[in-house]
Amino acid sequence: MNPFVAEHTTLGSVPFVPELRAYLAEEPIALWEHTERDSGAQQPPPFWAFAWAGGQAVARYILDNPHLVRGEHVLDVAAGSGVIAIAAAKAGAATVRAVEIDPLAVDAIRLNAAVNDVNVDAELNDVLKTDGGDATVVFAGDVFYSREMTARMLAFLHRVTARGAAAIVGDPGRAYLPKADLMRVAEYDVPVVESLEDAPVKRTTVWRVAPERRRP
Repeated sequence: MNPFVAEHTTLGSVPFVPELRAYLAEEPIALWEHTERDSGAQQPPPFWAFAWAGGQAVARYILDNPHLVRGEHVLDVAAGSGVIAIAAAKAGAATVRAVEIDPLAVDAIRLNAAVNDVNVDAELNDVLKTDGGDATVVFAGDVFYSREMTARMLAFLHRVTARGAAAIVGDPGRAYLPKADLMRVAEYDVPVVESLEDAPVKRTTVWRVAPERRRP
């Protein structure tokens, strides 16, 4: 495993989900510069190094409602640091798969799963053209940050629900949140890294994706 994650982050409790531990960073710009300097090429922002509001909210919701995942096959999409996947594993999911398109995120998920003593299958993969495979519950956090990503993610989540699986997302009010397609299930005030957000605490909602309306 690439040692970069452990070398440039600090192991500690996840703020809103203190039952979990993760390797997290405090300053995004310096870390991003490190990733590009070490690779010698442009790199995506280090989303994996932070416990984003949506992911923390979903993880909290899972641990407070373990029946949602107990015995289920879980898929965590755009998993970042893996806090949702780890919470699902702790809550008794039969299998947990966490997918990311950033290799460093995959390393972070594996490292974080190990320190929490849970089994998570971390995979470098873009699954948004699929229907989630055999997952019975699909989770995502903080994925509605751009028009393009929202369109791709929403189409994926509708394919998930069309085959009968559950889809649950966490979001702190991002610009492209598709409220018409979602049903509110919980709300939390989640502590976040203030340099990444506009406040130290974000009011964050957990949503269940509603079945897609069929046109007559």
